[in-house]
Amino acid sequence: MLAVTWNLLAGYGGMVSVGQQASIGLGAYAVAYLAQTVGLNGFLALPVAAVMAGVVAVPVSFLAFRLVGGYFAIGTWVVAEVFRLLTVQWDAVGAGSGTSITSLSGYDRDVRLALTYWVALAAAAVVVVGSVLLVRSRFGLGLAAVRDDPVAAASTGVGVTTAKRVVFVLAAAGAGLAGGVLALGSLRVQPDSVYSVQWTAFMVFMVVIGGVGTIEGPIVGAVVFFVLQQTLAHYGATYLIVLGVVAIAMVLLAPRGLWGLLAGSRGTTLFPVGYRAVLGRRS
Repeated sequence: MLAVTWNLLAGYGGMVSVGQQASIGLGAYAVAYLAQTVGLNGFLALPVAAVMAGVVAVPVSFLAFRLVGGYFAIGTWVVAEVFRLLTVQWDAVGAGSGTSITSLSGYDRDVRLALTYWVALAAAAVVVVGSVLLVRSRFGLGLAAVRDDPVAAASTGVGVTTAKRVVFVLAAAGAGLAGGVLALGSLRVQPDSVYSVQWTAFMVFMVVIGGVGTIEGPIVGAVVFFVLQQTLAHYGATYLIVLGVVAIAMVLLAPRGLWGLLAGSRGTTLFPVGYRAVLGRRS
């Protein structure tokens, strides 16, 4: 979910954000608050958390879109830090020490883990399918035009700012959904954890490794990331160094990512989202 939504934002929307952890934190805390204070079932709180993250992203976009390029990236990071600092001051969610989701303690542990897994899988499927449908739509074509040349896209009637804002909000909702899943998986939410910039670093790694601007790339990158993490996690911080070396090597040797290497010149795809002009013969 994290890789696909960041790729939608950067790979298709052309907006490189390093502050998606803001939406992750919002989603996680929304699930915790709804489950603990409001009394809503934690699993049912997931879609509500996604919507809340998307709604909050709307006013944020008006601030972030005043910045471009590297300033936009830094600005989103600042926004995430502001959200973290505000959360630390909010006593209703445990302030700086965070909060636990004890309302799910009534579930048997194995049942809860199984439910969390299947809910996470369903959420990931929704995010992937939604991204495919979005990119294949007329809106997706306009979005690709905005990414490649905003001035040319505007001259053909594409609403540049609107297209960017829609993708920005959808990416925030997807990250909020992922944050909610993380909260249900650990039953514990802490500001320094859910608002950590490492989440965005992991997103960037997965997308760069798999292939920017493709649907398949983030999925392949997520698998590679998981394998490396599970294999090297017991080496401590060393595995982070390995991730960095792998990312640099991929950027230099295979800028199209692993999926670009697998697809080759034939342009093989599992999720066809592009359009090709076919020249017909006149009889």
